[in-house]
Amino acid sequence: MKKLVTFILTLSLFCSFSLRASDDWSATGHRVVGQIADQYLTYRTKRKIKKLLNNQSLALVSTYADDIKSDKRFNDFYSWHYINMPLESNYEDSEKSTSGDLVTGINYCIKIIKDESSSKEDKVFYLKLLIHFIGDLHQPLHVGLVEDRGGNDFKLQWFYKDSNLHSVWDREMIDSFGMSYSELAENADYLNKNQVKTIQAGSLIDWVNDTHKITREVYAHVKPNENLRYSYSYDNFETVRSQLQKGGIRLAKILNDLF
Repeated sequence: MKKLVTFILTLSLFCSFSLRASDDWSATGHRVVGQIADQYLTYRTKRKIKKLLNNQSLALVSTYADDIKSDKRFNDFYSWHYINMPLESNYEDSEKSTSGDLVTGINYCIKIIKDESSSKEDKVFYLKLLIHFIGDLHQPLHVGLVEDRGGNDFKLQWFYKDSNLHSVWDREMIDSFGMSYSELAENADYLNKNQVKTIQAGSLIDWVNDTHKITREVYAHVKPNENLRYSYSYDNFETVRSQLQKGGIRLAKILNDLF
């Protein structure tokens, strides 16, 4: 009986985690962002981060903010994974969530990490969240519409199976492509120094609005209940790759500035 109860509890926890963790870039996507960021870190930054993370990689800890969604103690952080705003708006002019959003979360993480009085435990916790949130910032449906919960209620099919627009951009295209996170990171496009500087230029709000431009394009080129297949991935997967690369390069910029 004890074994049965333990199994049921474990299964329930797994199901809860799976349902809630599906709301972000897949684990593969977040790890790509972390792996790419590592390529642009200074030696000093790498050394300090490795010390904080006990030698764990950015790729490994990049999914932490999703992992803790299964623990109700961390429910207050849930709204930090996304921003909801109208397609025709920008972040500055849009109505802000009273419970906070991605910008709120990223700025708070930076504040704690920069604060010399913060404990090592807090710095580690918020560093892990920061790594994840910068990834989320570059997923177009994380800067989506409140009425369909960032595409979660935008029902469609992916190769004849029920899905939604958010999931297609989170993981369906990435999973269908079939590469591991390290392979995707290693095969990121070559960028010269000026191109990297251009990507890293601007403020956090500029980056939000940059992603939101892509969000508009996503909504403009898909219809509810549409069956998306190879042609959709062919037309859009380069955007996924580009956003993952931007996320990594910009994450590196923030971490180099912090450390």
